[in-house]
Amino acid sequence: MVKELNVKLQTATPRGLHEFIATSVLMRYARAGIRAADLGAGPGAMSERLAGLGCSVVAVDRDSDVYKADFPFVTLDFNAPDFAGPLGIASFGLVVAIEVIEHLESPIGFLRNVRRVLTPGGVAVITTPNVDSLPARAKFLLTGKIRTMDENSDPTHISPIFSDLLRRQFLPRAGLKVREHLVFPSNGFQLTRKPLALTFRLAASFLPGDLLVGDHHILVLEAAR
Repeated sequence: MVKELNVKLQTATPRGLHEFIATSVLMRYARAGIRAADLGAGPGAMSERLAGLGCSVVAVDRDSDVYKADFPFVTLDFNAPDFAGPLGIASFGLVVAIEVIEHLESPIGFLRNVRRVLTPGGVAVITTPNVDSLPARAKFLLTGKIRTMDENSDPTHISPIFSDLLRRQFLPRAGLKVREHLVFPSNGFQLTRKPLALTFRLAASFLPGDLLVGDHHILVLEAAR
């Protein structure tokens, strides 16, 4: 049975993403008493979800003015080369970073710091736009521009995360590996107009690969052995 969480704060992330992460991922990794870091906390909606699952939450973001929840808050810039130090090395059994890494100048540096704050056996849940999806590939083929990263997208999106490069280069350099990979939405697209979304979904069902659907990657990461 899925536990209902009383979350009052709004989030700027895509509709339904927080709920999907909470029910499909965090329910299996969060537990009472575990220390959880909400990186890129924003107003604090994910902090509330983590606390509702029993976690002891520390919220972290660059701007404290937008934070509205009541949990401990740490002001940090994730572009800093060693933001793990102020948070505490090996201090968190769960780290959550929802739609953060694509905003950063050094994704590898961010991942390396995430690895440093994890306790032994801890996991990090990181999401980012799926630039490997079929609509993203079609956009790049037709326009040479990256979906969710072009001039009509959030101007702070500066680092597209391609799955192959992430797995082959970024994660090994950071000392992490993928435990689990999901996409959201799990069977289609939310950022594409309906007629086109249905066409892309149908086409994806005939093509090889597990990255063609979904607007967002959801990665559960753990320390590499």
